[in-house]
Amino acid sequence: MKTKLATLSTLCLVVGALLAPIAAYSATDGDTDRTHPKAFVKDSVITTKVKAKLAEEKMSSLAHVKVDTDANGMVVLSGTVASKDDVDKAVSIAKATEGVVAVTNHLKVKKAK
Repeated sequence: MKTKLATLSTLCLVVGALLAPIAAYSATDGDTDRTHPKAFVKDSVITTKVKAKLAEEKMSSLAHVKVDTDANGMVVLSGTVASKDDVDKAVSIAKATEGVVAVTNHLKVKKAK
């Protein structure tokens, strides 16, 4: 009986020691690790949605808009567009996209030659 109890205790100790790193990893896992694939996919989905909506507008100026999304759903728009109306349109499209929390606008209006 003592042998079975000692074996069971040892087995529990070994299993606990093997599972401890997994439990510690899951507690710290989240979107704060930008190299983690889940965080990257989440950002990519939002970026793709914004780019697709911009492309639907069929305005050549909006094709030059760069979209970047961070872990918290914050979108940064950059690049050049033809007019202030295009800037406003791009910002409103980004804000209306599912998953977007905030939009930072770094778009510049291209100067006429």
